[in-house]
Amino acid sequence: MDDWTTSHRRVLAQREADGWMFLIEAARDLRTTGAIAPSSKALARALTDPVRAQASRPLAVLEAGAGTGPITRALIPHLSGGSRLDIVEANPRFAAQLRRMVDGHPDFVHASGRVKVHETFVERLDTDQRYDVIVSGLPLTNFTPAQVERIMARYMDLLHPGGTLTYFAYVGTRRARALTATRAEARRHAAVDEVMAAYQRTYATGRWTVWANLPPAHVWHLRRPPLPSQPFADGQHSAAWTR
Repeated sequence: MDDWTTSHRRVLAQREADGWMFLIEAARDLRTTGAIAPSSKALARALTDPVRAQASRPLAVLEAGAGTGPITRALIPHLSGGSRLDIVEANPRFAAQLRRMVDGHPDFVHASGRVKVHETFVERLDTDQRYDVIVSGLPLTNFTPAQVERIMARYMDLLHPGGTLTYFAYVGTRRARALTATRAEARRHAAVDEVMAAYQRTYATGRWTVWANLPPAHVWHLRRPPLPSQPFADGQHSAAWTR
């Protein structure tokens, strides 16, 4: 059996294990798991675009809500020497799996010491570090508007000026919940949408739809404006920085 076949089977086995773990955790607590399947390769690629675009230089990257690690696996190969990755995951079972993945997977050996898993909520992350890129896998539409505001404010505080936040939102969730949810739940979802729309109007640099995901998702890139003397990267334009 050749190396490619062995590697391919290992990847398929990992995807199957990730899928079952997601289903179990979704049944346990959908509010914190937020999905019934891990993110697809297409979604991971869209979320990690800002890292690949700057892969020639050392970056500080934060991934929040990493789950079973599909986006983590997409991030690490693109971290140049001197980069660091902090992974935040509040679910203890996911966090334990992420630690095993980081510590034991052969593809991660080169990243040893530069990748750390934090079992906590991102609002409680105790760090003075500021990040060039934050990748969020948190199920924001499952939270209260106040929780979403705290999370988004924390993200902006953690970004370097000029840094980029990427996150996703599933397509059609508001319409689906309008048909099945209680009035209170529908109002909560609409209020979360309003919080996110305010951040999108102020900081968004782009939105893409990823159809090759279960379910399909919109991916947003938000950018904290640079300091007045700081040049823009990748031809992006400034938005007003307000808090």
